[in-house]
Amino acid sequence: MSVAAILLAMALSVGGRRAVVRARPRTPSHPGALGVEQPTRPARGEDPLAFASCLDVFAVCLASGMAVSAAAAATARSAPPGLARVLSRAAELLMLGADPSVAWSAPPELPLSSVDGHVDALLRLARRSACSGAALSDAVGELAAQSRHDATHAATAAAERAGVLIAGPLGLCFLPAFVCLGIVPVLAGLAAKVLDSGLL
Repeated sequence: MSVAAILLAMALSVGGRRAVVRARPRTPSHPGALGVEQPTRPARGEDPLAFASCLDVFAVCLASGMAVSAAAAATARSAPPGLARVLSRAAELLMLGADPSVAWSAPPELPLSSVDGHVDALLRLARRSACSGAALSDAVGELAAQSRHDATHAATAAAERAGVLIAGPLGLCFLPAFVCLGIVPVLAGLAAKVLDSGLL
C-alpha cells in the first residue's frame, strides 16, 4: 500500500505541472457567401473510409427530408478536403438558386485530373438526379457502399503486398541459417557414412 502511495506521489510531482494551452483565433480560409465555410484539416493522410462515411451522412440527411443544399452544407463540415470543397461549392450555388448542373460540376480551381473517381461519380449522380427527378439519397447510399468496398479491397491488397514483401528479407535471413544448420549437417553425415562404407 505504501509503495503505491509513493509511486502516486512521484507521478503527481513529475506530471503535476499545469499545462498551458493557448488558443489561436481561427480564421476561415474561404468563408462562404452564405455562411458555409470550408473546413480546415490537419496535414495528414486521409482516411480511406472517411469518404464513405460522409456519403452515408449525406444520404441520411437527404432521406430525412433536408434540402439538397442544406444536406450538402451539413456534410461538408465533416468531409475530407476534396469532397468538402465540392459539397460546399454545390451548397452555396444551390442556395443562391444556381442550376443544379452548374452547382454539381467540378470546381474550376480543381483540375479535372485531381478529382477523385468517387467525387466525380457523386457529381454525375447529383446532376442526373436533378435532371430526372430521381431520389438522390438511395444512389448516394449505394455510392457509399461501393466506396467502402473499394477502400476495403485496397487495404486487403496492400496487406497482401506487405506480406509478400516481408517474405523477401525473411527468406534472405533464414535461408542461409536453414542451409547451414539443417542441410549441411545432414549432407555431412550422409557423406561420412557413404565414405566410411566404401561405396565411393
